[in-house]
Amino acid sequence: MKLLEIMICTNVLLITMAIWFVPISYGHGAEAPMVGDVANSPGSGTNGLDPTWYDARATFYGDIHGGGTQQGACGYGDLNKQGYGLATAALSQALFNDGYTCGACFEIMCTNDPKWCLPGSIKITATNFCLANYTKTTGVWCNPPQKHFDLSLPIFLKIAQYKAGVIPVKYRRIPCAKTGGVKFETKGNPNFLMILPYNVGGAGDIKAMQIKGSGTGWITMKKNWGQNWVTDVVLTGQGLSFRVVTSDGISKDFINVVPKNWGFDQTFDGKINF
Repeated sequence: MKLLEIMICTNVLLITMAIWFVPISYGHGAEAPMVGDVANSPGSGTNGLDPTWYDARATFYGDIHGGGTQQGACGYGDLNKQGYGLATAALSQALFNDGYTCGACFEIMCTNDPKWCLPGSIKITATNFCLANYTKTTGVWCNPPQKHFDLSLPIFLKIAQYKAGVIPVKYRRIPCAKTGGVKFETKGNPNFLMILPYNVGGAGDIKAMQIKGSGTGWITMKKNWGQNWVTDVVLTGQGLSFRVVTSDGISKDFINVVPKNWGFDQTFDGKINF
């Protein structure tokens, strides 16, 4: 009887040790799910971003050199000078979120269309808005509730052939990898200061922003359009600092970024990034 008890205890101990040493995977660097696979759970990804792969469609706009894709509804200007290059997209209304998604980064791959799809994936930044068209009943890819990416032509050709036109894709949010500090561009007039932050790393998209003059406390700014944030507090003649909160809840302070002799239509380097 004692021998039987010893054998049972030994088996339990071995099972416990086996469980203890099984490696635990937290889902970092998740692979794209195959058709029919269960995607990752929302909220479990790196930097607080949802790593789930979702279904959408994609097409292209502009020419092979990226003409027609500059500026746009996010408020950015020359995308090459601002560090975004041609790896950009205009988002449908379902993804654009009234401009709050501007600056977010996505990984996209062509799926379920072996005739036109190319292997691999692309990584892009949201920089524009794809307008809905309610006068048509077909080919209305940007109309709610459809999720759609209008890619620049050069980046589209990395995942599909030109003749494909519109392709089914899978996409997910990824952290933005940016070089250098967050940039802050001043716009407006003495009674209406508008700030465009760009080259934002981490989550990339901003959900809240504050400004501080050298003679004031922190002032909450309002989103005007795209990623342009405004205040009607007169701050001319004061040095400026910024507090930026990205969509994943991470907050960073950019102290004394702008000297007191600043002017409008100037860009200042925040030196640090997310």
